[in-house]
Amino acid sequence: MKQDKRPINVGIGDLLQFRWPIIALASISHRIAGVVLFIGLGFLLYGLEVSLSSPAAFEGLKSSLATPIGKSIAWIVLAALAYHFVAGVKHLLMDGSDSESLVAGTRAAYITLAVSAVLIALLTIWII
Repeated sequence: MKQDKRPINVGIGDLLQFRWPIIALASISHRIAGVVLFIGLGFLLYGLEVSLSSPAAFEGLKSSLATPIGKSIAWIVLAALAYHFVAGVKHLLMDGSDSESLVAGTRAAYITLAVSAVLIALLTIWII
């Protein structure tokens, strides 16, 4: 009897060695951006609550957003928003058209990543 050499369980190391198609990377990134937005919404709502409590609290929030950690949190949430928005528009355009081929999906994934990279670069310039 020939022994099967295929892995029984796929581990993290196996997933990192796999060459993911660009369509899969764009899809996974879209989902990760959604999770980041969901978590970031808590920070945003807390900031809104603090900013509306008093003028002194608003000034404190403003000064804490000027720190590197505050800028990093703002950048992460806004970058996730930019990517999630562009990928969502791509999904709407792809769902509303007859383009269901692998070539169209690959091209749309590259365009999504390129447009998102430009928006995130502009966002980085704006936040710094």
